[in-house]
This record gives sequence, C-alpha cells and structure tokens, in this order.
Amino acid sequence: MAKPWFKSLHKDKATPESAASSYNSSLAEDGGNSRWALPVIAILLIILCALSWYWSREPETNIPPHFANQHTVVGTAITSSLINVVDTLLEKPGGLLSNDIMPPGVLLDNIPNWEYGVIIQVRDLSKAMREAFSRSQSQSTEDEDLALAEPRFNFDIDSWMLPASEKEYRNGRNYLQGYLERLLDDDEYNAQFYARADNLRYWLSTVETRLGSLSQRLSASVGQKRINIDLAGESAAAQSTPAPDEEVVKTSWTELDNVFYEARGTTWALVHFLKAAQVDFADVLAKKNARVSLEQIIRELEATQAPLRSPILLNGSGFGLLANHSLTMASYISRANAAIIDLRELLSQG
Repeated sequence: MAKPWFKSLHKDKATPESAASSYNSSLAEDGGNSRWALPVIAILLIILCALSWYWSREPETNIPPHFANQHTVVGTAITSSLINVVDTLLEKPGGLLSNDIMPPGVLLDNIPNWEYGVIIQVRDLSKAMREAFSRSQSQSTEDEDLALAEPRFNFDIDSWMLPASEKEYRNGRNYLQGYLERLLDDDEYNAQFYARADNLRYWLSTVETRLGSLSQRLSASVGQKRINIDLAGESAAAQSTPAPDEEVVKTSWTELDNVFYEARGTTWALVHFLKAAQVDFADVLAKKNARVSLEQIIRELEATQAPLRSPILLNGSGFGLLANHSLTMASYISRANAAIIDLRELLSQG
C-alpha cells in the first residue's frame, strides 16, 4: 500500500537541527579556505619582494673584458666592450625590465631608469662606430654590419612584443659580433676600425653633451635660479621663441630617483667604454700625452658607482643636515665632464 502523501512531505522537510548543522559545516569549510588563503598570499608577497630586491641589484663595473687576448687588432677592444655591455643589459637578473608588464618588474622603477642610461650610451657609441670609427673619410662606405646594428639599438626600450625590445637589441648585438669577427679574420679589407684623434673627439663630444645635461638635471634637485645664457657670446645670435632672462629650475621630487639612476646607468656604461678606448687609442693617447687625462675621467666615473648606503634617495639642501645624493652624483659627473672637455682640446692640438 502506498505511503500517504503528507508523510512523504514530512520526511523530506529539513529540521531546524539539520539546517543548523549544514550552516556550521559551511562555515567550517569557509574558515578552512581562508586559513589556506592567507599563508598563500603571504608566501607570494615574500617571493615578489625577494625577486624585486634581487632584480634591483645593479651589475658590477668589473664585467670581464673579452678583448684581453684581442688587443693586437685595433678596434676589437671597443667592439667587444660594447657587446659585453649589451649582453649584461639583456642577461642580468630579471633581464630587461623596462618593458615588463607583469609584477614584480612592472612595479620596479630604479633599474628601468638605469637601463635607459645604459642604452643611451650604447646608441651613442654604435652611432660613432658606424659614422666615424669604421670609416676613413666622410665619402667612404659605411660598414654593412654596423649599419644594421645601430638602428636596432634605437628601438623603443618599452616595447614588450611585436617585436620585443630584447629581440631588437639582441639582433643588434649579433651584427656587432659579425663586425668583430670580420675585424679578426685574415681578410685585411673585410672590416676596418680607424683609431684617429678626430674620431675619438667625435665620440667624446657626444659624451660631453650627455654628461652636461645629466649634471644640470641632477643639480636641479634643490632648485635654483638660472640666468639665460643661451645666446651668450654671439651678438647676432637669435632663437625661434623668446625666453625669460631668468628662470627657476627644479627637478620634481617624483623624478629625483629617475634622474639619479639614469646617471648611474650612463656612467656605468661609460666606464667600460672608456677603458676599452684606452686600449684601442693607446698610440693616439701616448702621442698627445693624454693617457693620464683619460684615466682621471675613468676614476671620476668609477666614483659614481659607489654603493648607496641609504635605504632611500636623500634630497637635503646643499649645506643642510641631510645628504643630497643627486648633488654628490652631479659633482662627480661635472668633474668628469670638465676633464672630457680638456681631453678633447688636447686631442685637437697637433
């Protein structure tokens, strides 16, 4: 005989005790999930912080010179040094961070600015190699590998795909390697590097303007009134738009660390390039008695690579209680820049 329908309904109906038991079970499951979630989040944060610290370490200035056994061939020192710097930029911890779109790379600020300072010097030197070092005169044909390498280094450093910056820079590096191999082969006319005083002056003039700009931007950390000297020394000089006779120049506090680390990257690259120039232009420097001048420039730039002992970049006034790291950096760069001006003048003399 079938069960009455009202008994079936009574059997299916949940009792208050069973509802409470189900609710408590749900709470227990949620509590268990939250207990697991918090440790996982904490571990992920620790990993991100550790990676951020590791990736934010600047490479050392004594990367091994691969030109040690190649210095008998003029041009191999500078070319090898340029390849070394590009390799370090691409293969340091974290790789190239300027184009990262994921944490922790996208959250980092100092090293991307350091990378920008390095790539600017790579661009300037590769341009000098293409336009001056590898050509005997203005009407001579440019080297095929250097002509392909230079535009690769001028690719946007922020591109993360289609193509990625790393791919373009690595292609440029490979073209430099091809030029180096042709310098070292048995074909005397396959590739050339002309270590002349005028070629060295050409490159140093670009270095001079870069360091001069960095020195001004670093010095503006405290703000100062500057007199307009844009047209000084030329009575017939003119400019496209009028400018005030005096203006206040100050680097924004949000940009202080950007300029500082760009300067660190610039001087880091220059230390390696100038050391290589000592090898390739040894005879020119000896004839001009200018080797000691170049050594002094290198020493001033090496001083900019001293470890930063403060957890933050300080921006005290010039004679205030706290240090001003930007002014300290500007001091070294200004002295190096003044020495470069003197060296270029020395190289221009017969």
